[in-house]
Formats: sequence, structure tokens, C-alpha cells
Amino acid sequence: MIKIVRTNSENLEFKKLVQLLNSDLAKRDGKTHPLSQFNDISNVNYVVLALKNDKAIGCGAIAIYDLNTMEVKRMYVSPEARGQRIGEKVLSELENWSRELGSTKCVLFMGSKQPEASKLYQKNQYHLIEKYGKLKDIPDSICLAKEL
Repeated sequence: MIKIVRTNSENLEFKKLVQLLNSDLAKRDGKTHPLSQFNDISNVNYVVLALKNDKAIGCGAIAIYDLNTMEVKRMYVSPEARGQRIGEKVLSELENWSRELGSTKCVLFMGSKQPEASKLYQKNQYHLIEKYGKLKDIPDSICLAKEL
């Protein structure tokens, strides 16, 4: 059974999963890819972990983007746990938490070499938006949003 828990970026299991995520992204995009500069997890107050038999197998986080919007960050599911809708469960919990915090929208960015993530977000009603902030000049960044 999958257990979904809320925590923060001080959680050691979250830190381990983010290291795996960073390794995966480095393989896909290259270690010096411009999107990697946005991978900081210090001071993230809203983290969700997916646990199976008390082992962290998936994670995600949200951070305040503006008054009504949360930004989804650091979504990852361990390769051995993929295909079990773990990402969908984590994303759903992040969206619920965003609503509880008063947000009406979630935004996110990702690289173009993440087809699994793209499929997850499209399946969950995220749509393409104009690139925002520092991402405008990164050619293979993709920005998505969903009204909550």
C-alpha cells in the first residue's frame, strides 16, 4: 500500500530522492544544463513523499510563486515504482495542499527530455503556458499550468 505524507525539505528521504532526480536529469540533459540552476531545495516548506513499506519511492514539492499560485517542483518517482500511478498521487496531494493554502493555480517547468513527466501533467489537465521568469531564454524548457 502507498502512503502519502507531508513534510519539508529537511526530510532525509526527500533529499535522497532529489539526489536521484538530479542524477536522472543530468543523464537526460547534461550536467551543465541551464535548468539545473533551479534545482535548489533549501527552505522548501511543502514536500510530499510517497512511501511503500516505509521506503520513500516518490516525491514532489510546491513553493509559493505569487499570491494565488504555487509552483510544483522536484517531482520524482523511483524507476522501480514507475507505472503504478505514484506520480499522480503525489501531484494530487500537492494540488490539494495548494488549495488548502489558498492557491487557485499551479505552474511548473520541465525539460523537453522528460516524456514521462509530460504525459503525467497532460493527463492531469496541465496545459502549455508562455515561458516565465528566468526560463524564457532556455530553449528546451516547457512551462505548464493548471487552474485548481
